[in-house]
Amino acid sequence: MSKQRISVILAAGGLLATTLFAQMGPQGPPVVSPEVTADRHIVFRILAPNAKSVTLFQSDLAAVPNSTATFAKADNGVWEATVGPIDPGAYRYTFMVDGVRTMDPNNPDVSESNANSWSLVYVPGAAFMDTQKVPHGAVASITYYSTALGRFRRMHVYTPPGYENGTTKYPVFYLLHGAMDCDDSWTSVGRAGFIIDNLLAENKTKPMVIVMPAGHTSRTFTMPRAGEPAPRDEFSEDFVTDIMPYVESHYRVLTDRAHTAMAGLSMGGYQTLSIGMVHLDRFGYLGVFSSGIFNMRRREPGAPAPEPGPPPEWIEAHKTGLDDASLKPGLKVFWFSTGEKDFVLPTTKATLEMLKQHGFAPEFVQSPGAHTWVNWRNYLEQFAPMLFQ
Repeated sequence: MSKQRISVILAAGGLLATTLFAQMGPQGPPVVSPEVTADRHIVFRILAPNAKSVTLFQSDLAAVPNSTATFAKADNGVWEATVGPIDPGAYRYTFMVDGVRTMDPNNPDVSESNANSWSLVYVPGAAFMDTQKVPHGAVASITYYSTALGRFRRMHVYTPPGYENGTTKYPVFYLLHGAMDCDDSWTSVGRAGFIIDNLLAENKTKPMVIVMPAGHTSRTFTMPRAGEPAPRDEFSEDFVTDIMPYVESHYRVLTDRAHTAMAGLSMGGYQTLSIGMVHLDRFGYLGVFSSGIFNMRRREPGAPAPEPGPPPEWIEAHKTGLDDASLKPGLKVFWFSTGEKDFVLPTTKATLEMLKQHGFAPEFVQSPGAHTWVNWRNYLEQFAPMLFQ
């Protein structure tokens, strides 16, 4: 193609773009948001000339020092607030514009949860989860049909660098999210793919396939009252009947116990214990992050709070896995970690005591911090190197 023809095409393209923008009407001043500065401050901006108030609706960012945001409105209608310095990490946020929760319209980076979405900002500076110049694996969003639930479902799957071009079979690690999150959460706000990429580049962990399913089977959940029958455990049915068979038939994974791991945070930790104790012959590694066995019954008004830890009905339902001595030697890693300021800490400790009474020897690391992604990313970085050694 001649240079003259290329010039004509480019000119036509520029004219078309100019025409389209003109037809869209006034665009207002350019807005960059969020802007992360070299000294780890975050500048949030939103164009809202008619708004009376703008505030920051935060997730984990609210628990981080120096994160108080005060917005000021400029003459051009742009509201701006600066927070920081902020510790390295991924943080979810939205704006509250005149009381209406609003995604940042200038930020394409998002993180999903079970019933809504968040804008996402990343503050670099933590080598274990930064995007580094190393080989990277791939994360796929997979739609599968759940025969257990009779509908389509979604999960995310990480495959290690070089998976597509090889024939090797890999260990498989099932990684579960917490309450109100979804199968997107571990790879967006959780940075799981980058954490594993960096560990692999330093030879600190083994290449593995990581499966991150959707732990919620509906957008709402109602805890049963005392005396009511336990609800159907839809996620466990989906996990055993459909998720594991799908992975084993569609990915090159090793299926024996020594090459199969599961871990989860909060609700996902509860699910890890509930599934793991029923199918202990299938898992050689279990990780429980900021979790334990909760009392899943709704407390009646005025009734005393239940004691933390596993209720008798949970122990009875899982007694085979708890008491079968032949299964314990094959459990190579049984690892717990919970923050010293985490409201779940009493439940974690009560669960550990129950497991010890049934002959297990779980390892427990009490970390700083609370019930946040700040801790859960750290736990993944600590747990992954223990797997498949």
